[in-house]
Amino acid sequence: MAASGILVVASLLLCCLAGTCYGNVLFSSLKRTIDVTVSSKQGQVLVAGFDKITVTWALNKTLPAGTDSAYKTIKAKLCYAPISQQDRAWRKTVDNLSRDKTCQHMVVARPYDASNKTLHSFEWLIERDVPTATYFVRAYALDSNAVEVGYGQTTDAKKTTNLFEIQAISGRHASLDICSICFSAFSVLSLFMFFFIEKRKSKASK
Repeated sequence: MAASGILVVASLLLCCLAGTCYGNVLFSSLKRTIDVTVSSKQGQVLVAGFDKITVTWALNKTLPAGTDSAYKTIKAKLCYAPISQQDRAWRKTVDNLSRDKTCQHMVVARPYDASNKTLHSFEWLIERDVPTATYFVRAYALDSNAVEVGYGQTTDAKKTTNLFEIQAISGRHASLDICSICFSAFSVLSLFMFFFIEKRKSKASK
């Protein structure tokens, strides 16, 4: 009985440790090992559903050999800048990545090739459901267990530089507005023509 009790306790401890390792990664514990850039310029305004950005990434060349030995996947995400997080708890930054809401929009996920040290790039059409806000791009390096083990981002640590804006689509388009105006004008004109023809028919019958 005593031995089985020890096994149960040991199993529970292992489960707790696994949960700590895989479910509670702190952003503050990650090293900035990935160089990330984006094609947008500081303050540029892009339109969701129409504009594209090109994201590039590579391992920082100044790091010791083997730094990326555990890297298996790179995930780049669109992240809210602090100015677009104010008074919005659903975008709140939390050090525990399992609860962090800073980066909610996936840009791309690619297998990491440790043998290829060149720049990797991906052109992303901004998705139509991206809300109006100020953004930057962050890339996470994940290990074989899909756990974050490194990162890089297009802005500084305080997230104040190299920010860009995205304007959400309103659901209306200029061409639709023009068509609507033309249709309304045609309807009014048709109504007048109908009354004019009916009036002439009435006079002719008399």
